[in-house]
Amino acid sequence: MERTVIAVDIAKKVFQLHWVDMETGCIERLQLKRAKFLEWFAARTASLVVMEACGGAHYSARALAEFGHEVRLISPRKVRPFVQRNKTDAADAQAIWTASHLPGMRFVPVKTEAQQLVLSLHRLRAQLMKTRIMQTNELRGLLYEFGIVLPEGHVALLEALPDAMSGAKIRLPPTLTDSLDEQIRRIQQLQADIGNIERRLSQQMREIPACKAVAQIPGVGLLTATAVVASMGTPTAFKDGREFAAWIGLVPRQTGTGGRVRQLGISKRGDAYLRTLLMHGARAVVIRSNDGPTWPWLAALLQRRPYSVAVAAVANKLARTIWAVLARGQAWRPEAWQTAH
Repeated sequence: MERTVIAVDIAKKVFQLHWVDMETGCIERLQLKRAKFLEWFAARTASLVVMEACGGAHYSARALAEFGHEVRLISPRKVRPFVQRNKTDAADAQAIWTASHLPGMRFVPVKTEAQQLVLSLHRLRAQLMKTRIMQTNELRGLLYEFGIVLPEGHVALLEALPDAMSGAKIRLPPTLTDSLDEQIRRIQQLQADIGNIERRLSQQMREIPACKAVAQIPGVGLLTATAVVASMGTPTAFKDGREFAAWIGLVPRQTGTGGRVRQLGISKRGDAYLRTLLMHGARAVVIRSNDGPTWPWLAALLQRRPYSVAVAAVANKLARTIWAVLARGQAWRPEAWQTAH
């Protein structure tokens, strides 16, 4: 017997449900408070539950799976075209139900609690990094107004600060220098907090075999290894490495008509944070190739393509290699890159 498909529009307080009764064919709609949501599903027979992949979706998916329901998460971008007229909770739930029946629809893998833990550490670190940049830029700009020029880069700035502040305390009044000292202490505390999070990520990497496996790949370090394993969910959700690279947005966009197709720049779809890490890793691989022996395919690529294009191509290759290592359960083989194209 075909299972009932129940679409759920989740929110902080009220959940909107939409489904079609398999016996009568009637369209059913129901609003549930958060406290009653899991209780209602616990009393139902196993169904296919579809939700948008938004805040709280992975937690709800894991909770529903414990009751025997199959849960699928769908990207909000795929749901939006099916919202009719005004955007309401009922219209969103109906759009989710309609989008889930579209042939060839791709769903977002449900993340485990451990994967969400790692991603939470990454989000906290990214926020602290942005705050540190704002604080250092403010300090650099204030001192520049008084003729004190600090170097670019966080490490170089911290090294130059003692001499700069000793000179500033001679020239500037204590009212300002005391405030600048407080600003420096804030920056140092942010740096300490970032270091603490990175140590926790290192601990997670040591405990997760998949992270240690992909960290053997050139250009993949602590941040990339932990982020990619936590973000991709289940490697088998992607049929091959190219599909995984497309999910990150590292494949060319295409446009064409009349049978003529043009290749454009990378699509930049998917997880921007993960794509940024892979691009940085690819850039490190390309720069390292200029300082010593490299792979023949990379040397040939740099000769026939611009630097930025080569970096994007290497990032695409890194994504495919990561998928192959995780999906096949094999260690990275250096000889595989010797003859790669």
